[in-house]
Amino acid sequence: MRMLLKNARVIDPANNADDILDIRLNGNVIFETGKNLKAKSDKVINLDGYWLTPGLIDMHTHLRDPGGSAKETIETGTAAARAGGYTTVCCMANTNPVIDNLTTLEYIVNKSMINAKANVWPIAAVTVGLEGKQLTNMAQLIKNGAVAFSDDGKPIINTKLYKFALQYSAMFDVPIISHPEDTSLSEGGIMNEGYHSTLYGIPGIPAAAENIAVAREIELLRYTGGRLHFAHISTARSVELIRRAKNDGLNVTCETAPHYFSLTDESLKNYDTNFIMNPPLKTSEDVEAIKQGLADGTIDVIATDHAPHTVEEKALDIIQAPNGIIGLETSLGLILTNLVQTNILTPLQAIACLTSAPAKILNMPRGNLSAGSIADISIIDPALKWVVESSKFQSKSRNTPFEGYELTGKAVGVFRDGILHYDGDNFNPYKVYHDDILHITKNDKNVVGL
Repeated sequence: MRMLLKNARVIDPANNADDILDIRLNGNVIFETGKNLKAKSDKVINLDGYWLTPGLIDMHTHLRDPGGSAKETIETGTAAARAGGYTTVCCMANTNPVIDNLTTLEYIVNKSMINAKANVWPIAAVTVGLEGKQLTNMAQLIKNGAVAFSDDGKPIINTKLYKFALQYSAMFDVPIISHPEDTSLSEGGIMNEGYHSTLYGIPGIPAAAENIAVAREIELLRYTGGRLHFAHISTARSVELIRRAKNDGLNVTCETAPHYFSLTDESLKNYDTNFIMNPPLKTSEDVEAIKQGLADGTIDVIATDHAPHTVEEKALDIIQAPNGIIGLETSLGLILTNLVQTNILTPLQAIACLTSAPAKILNMPRGNLSAGSIADISIIDPALKWVVESSKFQSKSRNTPFEGYELTGKAVGVFRDGILHYDGDNFNPYKVYHDDILHITKNDKNVVGL
């Protein structure tokens, strides 16, 4: 099956490309990219006005499977990913049971092959049971599909154990993904400690809980070597510490999430549990620092930290409700609205944070539109205005703080392994072709509605 995608704005950071181009697919592979490619027995879609990017990659997704199927499953979580424009997600290890052994890892891999709507790459635990006492069998887990290691949700307190983990990360060329938190400072806190926590009477977590952990782990990396990636960076000081570490030549990368450049701690004024997460929302000064860190490349990746919870859990009071929000279906819209339209990031910079950067960190053969690459491609309408309505989400959960937000820019379809899946409400390949171009027929097996 050959398909020619015409006249799109192709944004491919891995190849430093941002131009009006055509892409020819041959089965599940990108055959060629260029200007004014001629149809050669191809099915043709005209994509004038749309962006084509490498399939988006989320390197921080909680699928809750196994053990949390009331919140999310591999099937529903990857359906949410696909609806948000993601063709690949990396699932975190804090499931029940934990992804710390071959049996659980194989469960993830095998179930994903059966019913996942996006590619699933597992991130395994650094320590057995996330208990911080014994390293997992990293070599075995890597051999069977793990792309990184993280005890996300729990920091590793034992520095000597952490040293060994970083040494193994260098040996196997995989990152250790840090959850930077000093729990002795954060214990009992709910939101950012400061003016608003005092005003609202909500227990606070000082920004130092993140800053101290980041500083400690950078110094350990300086001593040990290895590969270290910081998850969900949220403070101005953390950005500065990581910037300095990079300038010193340390092998460190980091990510933030859309809520950390879109919301501040003032958002807790209504005690809405959809605004609590770990780390908590910070001040407007921190938000500006996060934006600057993205703009200057200190922050490599924008990840969703998609953390689904049931309605019943989030209906608990603000002290008892669990941390976390869903993000797979709002992430791209928030990035385009709050970073690209405001000229903080160029489209090429923004798409790099979602494609080539996570692919490089995780040694993943994705994140580019080079000839010969697997045809994982996202189709984005940058001008589409839409309102966040969680009741229409593919995710099983509804815990978003962005309910009712009007956003501009949305993924309207993806190619995964060369097969088109599209959002029929906002994009219809039967309607976008020119009259003189062969169009896709409705019984085409390479076109699947979302």
